[in-house]
Amino acid sequence: MKAIASLCYVGFLKPAPGTWGSFAALPLAYVVHQIGGFMLLVALTTIAFGLGWWATQRVTANAVTDKDHDPSWVVIDELVGQWIALFPVSYGAGMMGIDITRLWPGWIAAFVLFRLFDITKPWLVGKADRMGTALGVMLDDVIAGVFAAIGVIALASLYHGVLM
Repeated sequence: MKAIASLCYVGFLKPAPGTWGSFAALPLAYVVHQIGGFMLLVALTTIAFGLGWWATQRVTANAVTDKDHDPSWVVIDELVGQWIALFPVSYGAGMMGIDITRLWPGWIAAFVLFRLFDITKPWLVGKADRMGTALGVMLDDVIAGVFAAIGVIALASLYHGVLM
């Protein structure tokens, strides 16, 4: 369970284990996209969410304080959120029939926006985080990933609609 929750122990890297977890999610997303495209990325994101929720429940079962319900080393939620943030990049590469690395600005935007929403926890992200449960641990990153994905789409639309 600890290996799943910590994303194969990436969560124990210091400093900023959440950033390390998000960073580790990038090459994994690349491999998943290369193997099966957008649909495989969506499917594995769903599986990772379920496994992450289960593992987080197990490792926080004896949590006493709010800090204990979401230990900094639990970063499987970062993988899920980061992959959601990359959905528009994966979908766009597949739709255009191009190598996903050609959409490198989208990768950077997805990473930066996801970390921004995950760290600052605005609106629904913070509400999910305050649930104080394993589901809240997972959901705050899902919502941050959705917000980041919307930001990636908005930035791509701006670039392609205005600047090109």
